[in-house]
Parts: sequence; structure tokens; C-alpha cells
Amino acid sequence: MANSPVAVPIEIHGHTEAGFEPVRLAFEQNFSREEVGASIVVIREGRTLVDLWAGYADRARTMPWRRESLVNVWSTTKGIASLCCAMLVDRGELDYDEAVAHYWPEFGAHGKRNVTVAMLLSHQAGLSGLREPVDWLDFCDGERINELLLAQEPLFEPGSASGYHATTFGPLVDGLFRRVAGRSIGSFLDDEVAGPLAADFFIGLPESEEHRVAEMIGYDTGAMSIKFVNDVQRLALGNPKADPEISNLRAWRAAEIPSVNGQATAAGIAKIYGALANGGELDGTRLLSPDTLVKATALRHEGVDRVFMLPFGWGAGFIRNVHKVLYGPNPHAFGHTGYGGSYGFADPERRIGVGYVMNKMGASLIGDTRGANLIRALYSCH
Repeated sequence: MANSPVAVPIEIHGHTEAGFEPVRLAFEQNFSREEVGASIVVIREGRTLVDLWAGYADRARTMPWRRESLVNVWSTTKGIASLCCAMLVDRGELDYDEAVAHYWPEFGAHGKRNVTVAMLLSHQAGLSGLREPVDWLDFCDGERINELLLAQEPLFEPGSASGYHATTFGPLVDGLFRRVAGRSIGSFLDDEVAGPLAADFFIGLPESEEHRVAEMIGYDTGAMSIKFVNDVQRLALGNPKADPEISNLRAWRAAEIPSVNGQATAAGIAKIYGALANGGELDGTRLLSPDTLVKATALRHEGVDRVFMLPFGWGAGFIRNVHKVLYGPNPHAFGHTGYGGSYGFADPERRIGVGYVMNKMGASLIGDTRGANLIRALYSCH
């Protein structure tokens, strides 16, 4: 009888500071289950406590994963886009309590006149999905998507509930941002956040960075049977149907879709959230004043989300950890999780910013066991 192949232990690169060895162990254990390539970084007050990477950047497992490997982080992008909006609030150019139509008059048509900026950012605008059939590449043209959204009535009464704007969040928020700032969120991010912090996060990936991007490895969508319980959920998650590997197309990566196509490293995410965990400033670069940070992360809505069908707390674009489920034991932690498993969050109590990215996607929109294992290990450290 032939001998069974012997599993070769994965080589873990990077370091952890003393006391954070449980994170390294959890990271290594993830590779014994389903991880292909991944990174995790934890930063406290500018000091890197955890910086680990391992595995492969491609499905065939021929290209080593590197610290600088970029990943499509899906909805983890929403937290970074929300930060950019908060920076306009900080500068007095945008007001969370003002109607979106004040800045973008066409938005107010068909029952949307009273939708505020805060409602839009906290998924209360009733524009969770499109009634018009679309495909994923349609979202590469944000203005075209917005034409369709502005022409339809809300799917539910704005302000009455939250219904996760899974993909529509990007075109809508970018449409508002362009009319206030005169440039896209992606351009602003490059100039005002990622550049000053030396943080790898792109919304609209330059071709020069293509060589760094890891191949995303999806799951068998045909094996999934989703039973939508309402039209809001059906249009948010079923139009277009799930296609996790759309992110491997150059056209997708090059587009600016601030809801779903950010390309980032774990270190880039952790630096940005490290600044937010540190009162809005990191390494001499201030992103937000403490007062605006409070406004951006204030609880705007709490209840059962009509898309997720789970209790959620929303800030102005950030997921609030009010139920202490996603981001450890501190209810004041906030961030955003991405389709497939990536996430970034800030814990102002511990003053830590965390970024986790991977290329083997799980089927959940709101994280999976790999990321949860890392967070559990992190909070076991002192």
C-alpha cells in the first residue's frame, strides 16, 4: 500500500511581540484548515504588535504570498470610504444631518428628498439594490448605476430600518462625494489618507500595481441555495448573482467602486484603523479630529437589518460592535468586514487597529471562522 502524502507545515513569516504568540498560533492553525494565502497586522499607537503573512498568492500555489500582496477586500472597502466622507465632515464640507439632495439635487427625486447623509451611510436610504437587472461589470460605471438608482423609489421608507446596501453603497456614496469634493473617493484616498500614512489601500488600482495582487479563490456558488426572505434582500444580494471571482478581472480592479473593490494589504488596513483607534492620528498624520471621529462612529441605527436579517449597529458607514460579535469584547470597537472574510477595525479602548486579508474566500458576507479565531486569540493577549 502506498504511503499517504505527508502534509508540509506552512512557513509563517513576520513577527509578533512578546505576549502575542497566541495570534501566531491561531494564524498557523488557519492554514491547517482552509487558508491559502493570508496576512494579519495589529498596530497600537504606531507600534506594530503583530505582522504575519504566509501561503500562496495563486490558486495553483506556485507564487509565494508576500507582505506586500494586495487583495480585493470587498466590503472592507466601505469602512475606508466612510472615513473619507468623515474627513469632509471634519473640514466643514459635508454634514451628516443634511439631506443628500442639498449637495446632489437629482438625488431627491422619487421619494428620496429627506434622505440624509447619515441615512445613506448607515444603509437606511432604501436603495439596497436595483430593480433593473444588472451584472457585476455594470458597477464599473458608477454614474450609469446612479442614473438607475436615482430613477427608482426606495425599497423601504428611508430612516425606518437598515437594509445593507451591499454594492449600491459604492456608486451612491462616491456620487455624493464627487459633488462635494470635486474628485472621487479613490483619488482622495490616494492623496489624503494612503499617501500620507504610507498605507497600501487603493480604490481604483493603477496598472503598475497589478503584479502585487493575489488571485482570489472563490467557492462553488452553484452549491449554494439562497432563499431570499424579502425583496430588499433579493435585490441587494441577488442582482447581480454572486460571482466571487469577478475580482480577478483587470477591469474590475481598475474601476472605482467604494463598496466592494478596494485592493489592500493587511498592513495598509491596520495603519488606517490604527490612526482611528488613536484618536484620529498616527505617526504625525492626523486624519480626523476627535470630535468628528465621535460623530462618524456614533450609533445611527440599531436593529435587525433587512438584508442580513441579523441585529446590526451602524455608525456613519462603520459597523459598530454593539453586540460584541464581530470585533472582540469592546462594544465601542468599529470597522467593516468584507465578503469572503477580510476585515479591518479599530478598538479605541485597546487603541489597536487590525487588518486581516486572505485570498481563499468563504461564503459569508460578514466574516468566517478564520478571522474570528484570530480575533479571539488577539483578545486573549495582554
